[in-house]
Amino acid sequence: MSTSPEQPEPTEPTPAAAPGAALPLLPADDAGAGGGCGAGCACGGHDAGEHEDDEDVCGLDPALAALLAAGGLDPVHVEDIAYLTLAEDLDGGEDVTSLATVPADAVATADFTARENGVVAGLHIAEAVISLVATEEFEVERHVADGDAVHAGQKLLSVTTRTRDLLTAERSALNLLNRLSGIATATRAWADALAGTKARVRDTRKTTPGLRALEKYAVRRGGGVNHRMSLSDAALVKDNHVVAAGGVAAAFEAVRKMFPGLTVEVEVDTIHQLREVLDAGADLVLLDNFTPAETEEAVALTAGRALLESSGRLTLDNARAYAGTGVDYLAVGALTHSAPILDIGLDLREPDNG
Repeated sequence: MSTSPEQPEPTEPTPAAAPGAALPLLPADDAGAGGGCGAGCACGGHDAGEHEDDEDVCGLDPALAALLAAGGLDPVHVEDIAYLTLAEDLDGGEDVTSLATVPADAVATADFTARENGVVAGLHIAEAVISLVATEEFEVERHVADGDAVHAGQKLLSVTTRTRDLLTAERSALNLLNRLSGIATATRAWADALAGTKARVRDTRKTTPGLRALEKYAVRRGGGVNHRMSLSDAALVKDNHVVAAGGVAAAFEAVRKMFPGLTVEVEVDTIHQLREVLDAGADLVLLDNFTPAETEEAVALTAGRALLESSGRLTLDNARAYAGTGVDYLAVGALTHSAPILDIGLDLREPDNG
C-alpha cells in the first residue's frame, strides 16, 4: 500500500495518509536510543557534527517527515515536542518498570485503539514519538487517517518494535494523540452544527503553551479553520488597543499605517463602532457578544464590505442561529482551551508471525 503524502492545506481538513498504509521496517537510529540523525535521517545522512547547531535539521524518518509536512506541520517542531514529552517522562533516567519486567530482546505489536467514538488527529505525531525511542527496526500499519471519524474499539494505528521501547513511548504518544483527537472531535461537532451555512468555525490563540501548531492542526482535521497563528502574522485590534489608541477607528488606522500588508481585524462591541471601522476600511470585524438579532443587523449594515466573525455567547445550541445571520466565522476558544481528550488506549499483543 502506498504512503503518498498529500499537498498541505493549512486551513482545510485533508487526509493525512491513506487508511491501511504502512511504513516499512526502519533501521535503528545510528545516533542511539535518543533519536537524532542516523542513516535514515531526513537531513540527508550527513555526519552529526556537520549540523549539530542547525535548528532546521530533522532526525525523523524522511517518509514520516514528509507526511507531517504535507499536513501543514513542521517536522522539526514535531520532533522537538516529541523529545520534550519523552524527556519529561524519563526525567534524565530510564523506564525502570519496563527494564525490570520486559526481556531486552522481546518484540511486540501495540495497537492504538479508540475507547470511545470521535475524530482522530495526531497519528503521525504518535509515530514520531515512538520513532525517537525505538532502538531497533519498527513497522507501522495505519488503519485510519487523521480527520476520520472512529468508533469505540476501532484500531487506529499498529506499531511493531521492541517491547520496552513501546512501553517507554506509550504515555508520551498517547498524551499528544488523545489531546489532539479531543480537539478534532470538539471541532467536528461545531462544523456539523454549521453544515449547510457559509459560516466556518475558527479557533483562537487560547492554546496550550508550546502546542499551538499541533492544536491548530487538530482543528483543521476536525473541519475548522485557523485564526492567526501568532501576534505577528495578522492584526487583531481589541478593546485594550482601542483604549490605548484613543478610539476604534484610530487604532485601526494606526495598525494599517505601520503594517499596510497585513490583514487587520477589529473587535467591536456596538453597531456604532462597526460603522466606524467599516468606514475606515477594516478587512474583518469581530462582533463581540452580539445577540443573534444584533448580528443580523450587523450583517445587513456591512453588506459585504468586510468579513464578519461572531465571538462570545456562542454554544453548540445557538451556533446555527448565529450562522443563519450570514456571518463568515464563529470564533470558539473552547475548541482548544476546553476540549476533553478523546480516550485512546494502547493494547499490547504478540506480533503475528504467520
